[in-house]
Amino acid sequence: MKKYTQKDAPLFNALSEHNLNRIVHFDVPGHKGGRGNKELTDFLGQACLKADVNSMKPLDNLCHPVSVIKESQVLSAQAFKANEAFFMVGGTTSSVQAMIMSCCFPGDKIIMPRNVHRSAINTLVVCGAVPVYINPGINKQLGISLGTSLSDLKDAIVENPDAKAIFINNPTYYGICSNLKEIISIAHKHDMKVLVDEAHGTHFYFGEDLPAPAMALGADMSAVSMHKTGGSLTQSSILLTGDNIDADYVRQIINLSQTTSSSYLLLSSLDIARKNLYLNGKEIFQKTLKFAQYARDEINQIGGYYAYSDELINGNDVYDFDKTKLSIYTRDIGLAGIEVYDILRDEYNIQIEFGDIGNILAIISAGDKEQEIERLISALSEIKRLYQKDKIGMLSYEYINPELILSPQKAFYLNKKSVLISQSAGKICGEFVMSYPPGIPILAPGELITEDIINYIAYAKEKNCLMTGTRDMEVNYICVVEDI
Repeated sequence: MKKYTQKDAPLFNALSEHNLNRIVHFDVPGHKGGRGNKELTDFLGQACLKADVNSMKPLDNLCHPVSVIKESQVLSAQAFKANEAFFMVGGTTSSVQAMIMSCCFPGDKIIMPRNVHRSAINTLVVCGAVPVYINPGINKQLGISLGTSLSDLKDAIVENPDAKAIFINNPTYYGICSNLKEIISIAHKHDMKVLVDEAHGTHFYFGEDLPAPAMALGADMSAVSMHKTGGSLTQSSILLTGDNIDADYVRQIINLSQTTSSSYLLLSSLDIARKNLYLNGKEIFQKTLKFAQYARDEINQIGGYYAYSDELINGNDVYDFDKTKLSIYTRDIGLAGIEVYDILRDEYNIQIEFGDIGNILAIISAGDKEQEIERLISALSEIKRLYQKDKIGMLSYEYINPELILSPQKAFYLNKKSVLISQSAGKICGEFVMSYPPGIPILAPGELITEDIINYIAYAKEKNCLMTGTRDMEVNYICVVEDI
């Protein structure tokens, strides 16, 4: 077998060679390289549709890789300095699911901050693990949730010495990083696995002057969203595992839910993106940092906005900060983040990542242009001039400490009834309520519904946040657990 290096892309090369062989296809997909759907071919291009093929021996099989997919995954593991790497085509949601389900059986405890992405709590519903929630720190000025405090983590371990794993999101959507090195050390002393949601941290592995990546610090598993900051296609992800994880068992867990018809467009994009990051990552993320810092400095000079950075570091629940993140506090100009988000899109044709109650997030990358950065800065300046108003009556917080009454799985599958959200105080939630993005649940199954939470949901809807998770598509009603 050929000896590959980081300058190679084995899967991409095999796919390219396959397309040169003029193979006659009597297999799926039915569009037959685009010939069966002219409109789709005109839209995506023939090269794209010819690369959209089915699993076959020359191209390997993601469910049981033995050749080019395996070699591409080996190169990825080496690039990320992990023991094993798994290509995932169900987004980082599927990576998070695989991490938790590989370490927890039904009834097992897993310690996690409550400001996790919905995918983590969804997994608890599916597999029956029981969360031990740690409330994250809160920055009262910005109203945002922070990282995990070591003292809170130690308390949770003392109270739950039988927990199987600790789940950490690092960095958060806003760029906040926890003391991952110490968290890993503490967890391993108590024989607990450390699972890291690194969806927004691909660049940590390849850039300089950035927070340390999870696998370098000794994490047992990490879920990396290559498509977010790594340059692969949307929905492609990589799951990384360390020395103390049975990779063959993990592959079995992955195959419980991952498609058997994996997209070679997604897979080859992971192969190409890994190669590019390994060869050019330092330059790419140096440029990203430069763009982000310039934008931050200019926006802070406008006044009213606060584009925050590593000045938030306190050695505890803000142990480090991802300076590629352009997180901006908007409440001081009298506008919720979601209002600025909507104005930027509707009035200035600028699409940013998300807006919430008090902040916006713009994703910066080396693919941006200087004039586009200037356009964003100018638009924010003009929005302040045209739309600024008094901030009296604005909600000032993003996170409400939940009270867990039942496990997510039990609450989700118990008999439920639908009631008006406005009349649900004191009841146990049987489904999810969240604003998406960022996809952190306001309410999750098994949690007590309070007046504060009801008011928060009403306020978020009033500000035009996209609310998801409930059976009711209008998010006026919520399913609550009937008498138990």
